Amino acid sequence: MTWSFWKTFLRTVAGRAYPRLIGVWREKSWLIFDVLFPLLQVSAYVYIYRAIGAPPEFAGFAVLGGAMIAYWMNVLWSMASQLYWEKETGNLQLYLIAPTSRMAILLGMALGGLTATTVRAVGVLLVGTLLFRVPLEVSDGALFFGVFVLTMVALYGLGMLLSSVFLLWGREAWHLSNLFQEPVFLFSGFYFPVRALGFWVAAAASVIPTTLGLDALRQLLYPRLMEQFRFLSVKAELAILAGLSILFLFLARLGLRFFEDLARKEGRLTLRGQ
Repeated sequence: MTWSFWKTFLRTVAGRAYPRLIGVWREKSWLIFDVLFPLLQVSAYVYIYRAIGAPPEFAGFAVLGGAMIAYWMNVLWSMASQLYWEKETGNLQLYLIAPTSRMAILLGMALGGLTATTVRAVGVLLVGTLLFRVPLEVSDGALFFGVFVLTMVALYGLGMLLSSVFLLWGREAWHLSNLFQEPVFLFSGFYFPVRALGFWVAAAASVIPTTLGLDALRQLLYPRLMEQFRFLSVKAELAILAGLSILFLFLARLGLRFFEDLARKEGRLTLRGQ
């Protein structure tokens, strides 16, 4: 690949990330709602844990899960459904004829969305920690950051894959987004250790990167308590997350090629011509 290709690739990434970065600050009132509304659900779990006399670290489980939900929602609504929405508004044709990589377009969307969502997630984490006096003690800062980054790579790789899948399924994209929203809250263990669901259920749920990412982050925050609640070791979860990252990015590339070929050969972008 030539320098010209990579120059176009990087400019495409920057171009698609820019609107999402600017959008965060264009309507500042949204930041307040994006932080306060998720805290309502977090508060419910925190008070439940306190009512049953659970250790204070369980409040930390809920606050951390509430912060991570922002990333899942961004992947579901601003990544997985994005190409379908672009098709509905008439922009997808421009993406297909643009002399650039479609992976660069999705990567720019992912980086812009990740940065914007991090502002909201940090807000939820800070306000929740201060409001509920949640103990946070990171045992290994570098490893904690590494787990978070790898979780995001795998999660947004899944979003890139789902963007192609949702586009191919046509009008069902909106219903699929709604369908995947609440079940993932449960099976990824956003508000409780996923081990409580049983080993095999947790293993099946591990296809969603937040399942393993949250479990690993909690182990690094509360190593003593998580000795009895952990699903797998941090090293094992890191290895699986790395594998999921490669797998999802590879499948996303295949999905993009598939619908590009479908558009060129048959003049449609869905499986049933929707």
